[in-house]
Amino acid sequence: MWAFLPYPALFKIFQYLNYKDLVRVSEVCHNWYEVSRDDFLWKDLFFENFLVDKSVPIVSGRTWYEEFKRLFDNVPVVQTETLQDHRHQVLHVSFSHNGKYFATCSKDGYVLLWNSTYPVEIKYSRDMNSFSWKYTQYSQFNESDTLLLVSGVHFGTPHSTSGEIAVFNLLAGFELQCRVVNKPYDIYGTWYSDQHLLSGDLHWLAHLVSTSSLWLNKASQEAESEHVPITHNMFRFYNRNASSIRAIMIANCLPNSEHTTETKETEVEIGPSKHKNNTFEHGNPVSHRDINAVPCTHNSSESATSFDAKKVTSGSDLGNPIWYNSDYRKVESENMLIDDSEEETDDDTGRDDCDDEGSEEDSDQLTQNDKYLIFTTGFKTYTPHQIGFKRIKPFAFPKRLDPGPSLKERIILRERKRELLKSGSPPPEPNWLDFDSVADKFDKVDHVIDLHGHIVGMGLSPDHRYLYVNSRSWPEGYKISNPLDPPPIAQEIDIHVIDLVTLKQVGTMLRAHKAYTSNSECFFIFLDVCNQYVASGAEDKHGYLWDRHYGMCLVKFPHYDVVNSVAFNPKDPEMLVTTSDDHIIKVWRSRAKVRELKLSETQFPKGVEFRRSRTKDKLKRQ
Repeated sequence: MWAFLPYPALFKIFQYLNYKDLVRVSEVCHNWYEVSRDDFLWKDLFFENFLVDKSVPIVSGRTWYEEFKRLFDNVPVVQTETLQDHRHQVLHVSFSHNGKYFATCSKDGYVLLWNSTYPVEIKYSRDMNSFSWKYTQYSQFNESDTLLLVSGVHFGTPHSTSGEIAVFNLLAGFELQCRVVNKPYDIYGTWYSDQHLLSGDLHWLAHLVSTSSLWLNKASQEAESEHVPITHNMFRFYNRNASSIRAIMIANCLPNSEHTTETKETEVEIGPSKHKNNTFEHGNPVSHRDINAVPCTHNSSESATSFDAKKVTSGSDLGNPIWYNSDYRKVESENMLIDDSEEETDDDTGRDDCDDEGSEEDSDQLTQNDKYLIFTTGFKTYTPHQIGFKRIKPFAFPKRLDPGPSLKERIILRERKRELLKSGSPPPEPNWLDFDSVADKFDKVDHVIDLHGHIVGMGLSPDHRYLYVNSRSWPEGYKISNPLDPPPIAQEIDIHVIDLVTLKQVGTMLRAHKAYTSNSECFFIFLDVCNQYVASGAEDKHGYLWDRHYGMCLVKFPHYDVVNSVAFNPKDPEMLVTTSDDHIIKVWRSRAKVRELKLSETQFPKGVEFRRSRTKDKLKRQ
């Protein structure tokens, strides 16, 4: 009798079931299976279980059943591995493009390279303390996954901001290939092409005025002649108010990204530190120690180290969603149509993404397409509150060093200077405090976006279309009269989404997660973006994961201290790694992957999943 109930009757009964019971009844018979897969049932269950706004459309080409299953079964939530090989705070994690390895950096001075297959194991380990490194802070694989860039902080005085970049060869047993000076250390460094990397240098010109130079370096610094260059000065930026360029990254310019808007000022500022050398610090603090001796005076009673954003924002503590505007949704739907049309072509060609990686290095031009240099910067105060963009056209690395003046010419110039000094009319020094009079000596930033708060993290989407930014906002109506006295920063971190084609903000999430440190203690919280999800660390002892399309928070990942960094496996978004000040690395995999590995989900701890409470509305449905 039950097996022959008509479809409408079964549908009505099944409306009262939860998702677990609906899956169970689908196994009774073919008729029940057909009704249990009705997409209207799964649409209702989707919105009843997940914190999704009903105005957000479904992912194009997908059913509600498939989306429910994805958010339940394919999100990394099971803690399959707990790695405790680092002896200090773990600051950063990065994956190779092929997904086979990931690297971790720590305040113990080590960089560890791990195999990503279960169970995760160390493949290579390197102690950088032997090179006078205080700790390792950041790593990045090149496009062909043959080299690993590792950035670190030098031992030095309490006010030192000196750092260094090391490059390791993965094909030669993790052999150290080159070392490059990097100042300040939180420029981090980045790959420009498969065999060239960017580093930075900082020179002071006058009181609170400096210049940031960005250098292009060959990853292999062997040369057949002393006349063959291994470095090339790409840009020289002017910095006011003790500022500097930080957190550089390279993005591919996409079609239609033709913005060349110039701004009048581009600078990042560095503020005083209140810590002594032996003070415990969370994370990797901003490189502001150079001007530690400069006094800082608060000019209003409101100026505090942080403020409660609850007074100026609203939202739920149960994971706020990312809100996208119509421009983002339009591009998203267009891209889905393109992906669907190209899917068959990609399957037929069967090409490996890395097949052509070495070809660009064989030609004189380093890259064939325009790129964006992206970095944090500022103008009003020492904290990085702006994002700067500089478009880089394809160019050839110099084949020969410019020898400059000959010895004879140098002697003549030197004699002329001596004569001028004797005559009492030495050549006037540039007035570095007057930017307009020296502007021709520096490169201009093409575009700047001001987020009106302290920027503490950035991450690119895999297609380089969107930039996701962590920032801690300043209070509404803030005023800055002293660049060394920035406004108080919020106790919550906001996430901003910027379209790199239009260079406009297309998404925002207010109060995404908690933060407690003050301006002088604020540090970088790394986030990562894959095609389906966005993840970020946080100061509240958790990592967080959001769905990119629906915007809602799905999971938080518990640690015992600040979570500094997160990273998705680029070939398997169902695997996520989180690193923390608790010295622990945690590997998270999806329920589907756990079953694939023939493991029992009940044997492992899980993250905290955000689900909507089952309400009485279910019982009121007719």
